[in-house]
Amino acid sequence: MFLIGFSHSYSQSDKLNQFWNEYAFTADLSQNWVLELDAGLSSSSIPDNPNMFHNITQVYFRAWAHYYPAQRWKLSIFYAYFGNRNVPELSQENTPELRSAVQVTYSLFTQKSFKVNLRGRFEDRHLKNESSNFEAVERFRFQVKAVYPLNFLKVNKIPIYSFASDEVFFKTKSAVSGPDFFDRNRFTVGLGISLNNDIQIEPSYAREVMPRETSDQLVNAFQLNFIFNNFFSNLTKSFKRTKTSVDDGSSGI
Repeated sequence: MFLIGFSHSYSQSDKLNQFWNEYAFTADLSQNWVLELDAGLSSSSIPDNPNMFHNITQVYFRAWAHYYPAQRWKLSIFYAYFGNRNVPELSQENTPELRSAVQVTYSLFTQKSFKVNLRGRFEDRHLKNESSNFEAVERFRFQVKAVYPLNFLKVNKIPIYSFASDEVFFKTKSAVSGPDFFDRNRFTVGLGISLNNDIQIEPSYAREVMPRETSDQLVNAFQLNFIFNNFFSNLTKSFKRTKTSVDDGSSGI
């Protein structure tokens, strides 16, 4: 599916440059439960201006609950508000969105030097249309992600790791988000820097292909994420959960 979308994007496409930024705060409640709060924003270029910071297109806030039933499994749910303002793939400006999701992550292959995770997510999206009604759109996402430590790049004993992922999106028909069943393919590659046990920084590059009947959309995005583990530790000092193999460092937009 990625190869089909990738080759199709060169027939006729609108190319955009974007910047994605996210801040994630986690708190370990027990060995099995973790809470997370995310906040992020996106900016984008326009056809007449290639500057990725030309205007703010999206701001969001998201609350997660993660449950670890076994070492290789992670079950997650979230509820989020997305303030969509002139998002390129939507049919109108100023489209607020209420989104909830169920997500399952499975660690397919784990070693100290290499990890591969599979992630499936079902999203229930409610997008405000031109009649000021919230239109329901269901979307399914599937991702394969690999993480590999770069021990030779350690600076002052700071761990550095690389990661790469590919994700496909499928959605139901909607007047706001369009009639296409195959929504997009997103390929991401990047680095992670663990400043200490509680703070990680992940700069990355994402290439997103959205096949459309009239004109395909191609997005080149620079992404900068910050992860603060146990940021609210003063509220949950009694227990600190042992990290498992499905901790992949980010939740994704």
